[in-house]
Amino acid sequence: MAEETRALQVREETRPARVERPRRVFAPAVDILETPEDILILADMPGVNQDNIEVTLEKNILTLRGTVQSHAPQGYDLDYAEYEGGDYERTFTLTEDIERDKIEASIKDGVLQVRLPKAGPARIRRIPVKAAA
Repeated sequence: MAEETRALQVREETRPARVERPRRVFAPAVDILETPEDILILADMPGVNQDNIEVTLEKNILTLRGTVQSHAPQGYDLDYAEYEGGDYERTFTLTEDIERDKIEASIKDGVLQVRLPKAGPARIRRIPVKAAA
């Protein structure tokens, strides 16, 4: 990773799931891209649409969750399956260098994009000093 990336780390959070789930939960494969202005997380979540996705930020933990709805033809029962369905969940720890109020997310064709804008560099500001009376 670039030197700048080391100062601004998006680290995967490894904490146990909070609740027991009846379905399997997969960690979606992600790509993390960086520019001087922001970090972009691309998460593969096939079968997930806008109504079944949740992106939350609690303290420094960014959580991506997606639910897949099963689509069995009406009147049929599943006898054999090679594809195992399930939901998606992935968490990351953000550093303080991310502007939390400007995080954006969108999904298209099963790929979730989360844009994490970087906070601007600390600006030096001269503070006037007044004589006390």
